[in-house]
Amino acid sequence: MTIDEKLRLASLSLFGLSIGDAFGETFFGNEDLITKRLIYKELKPGPWNITDDTVMAIGIYKMLEQDGKIDQVKLAAEFARNYQLDDYRGYGGTAHAILRAIGEGEDWKTVSSNVFDGMGSMGNGAAMRVAPLGAYFHDDVEVLKQQARLSAAVTHYNEEAIAGAIAVALAAGIVIRQPDISAADFFAFIIQHTPDSDTRSKIQKAATLAANYDIRTIVSVLGSGVKMLAQDTVPFALWCAAHHLHDFEAAIWTTVNGLGDRDTTCAIVGSIVALSAGTEQIPQEWIARTEDYKATLFFNS
Repeated sequence: MTIDEKLRLASLSLFGLSIGDAFGETFFGNEDLITKRLIYKELKPGPWNITDDTVMAIGIYKMLEQDGKIDQVKLAAEFARNYQLDDYRGYGGTAHAILRAIGEGEDWKTVSSNVFDGMGSMGNGAAMRVAPLGAYFHDDVEVLKQQARLSAAVTHYNEEAIAGAIAVALAAGIVIRQPDISAADFFAFIIQHTPDSDTRSKIQKAATLAANYDIRTIVSVLGSGVKMLAQDTVPFALWCAAHHLHDFEAAIWTTVNGLGDRDTTCAIVGSIVALSAGTEQIPQEWIARTEDYKATLFFNS
């Protein structure tokens, strides 16, 4: 496969990620109002702004476009530069601290590994941005896992966060290689290649939960990103994707009904399902309302 084709797949994943991200972000607010909108599938008027999920995924994409691989020093600088362009994109508290420090010239590895008393962050931020990388390296599982690990560690120097990133990258890769993959085989592949971790154990649990279960049951077992950790975000997102691989709209509505960290869960699901369903499955109304990330300074400066 040519580099241009690999970049096209990465771009498709990034596009789906941005739609899911912006869509999910519109479902924060008054609980009663959000419940009503979910019941009647009421969309918020546009424009729908992208968040840090898309901004950081742009950083991944640009590394692939420029170097065809992850250079951690360059990626750290790219993340920090985009953060400085606009730090009001929904970054979490730890992300603010890490990206400010990197932007001030501190070494990314020192900063990333020192947070949370030296344990590193096990948040879901590494997973939310990684699917374009999985699309790019879909044809080599070992390289995909290595590159996902490198991309995660820049801000999430913790094995749980790294496992979450690897799992999402694997999901993006396998739906390209096997477009008609079953949910069972989708999970089996991801579980086989994801490092031993609590995140992997929760993915194994997700694999046992039937497609027709009520979303509240799924959330009660897996979480939906309320803790903003890899362990309570990635398994839920993979369950939503696994059972809607050819229906982007249904995948995103199912995901957002789980509430939790809904911009991030929808971003992850969108970044995977765009690859299996294709852009024609993304509602044109959603596309029209979503901020065009290609017109932003993050993508062009």
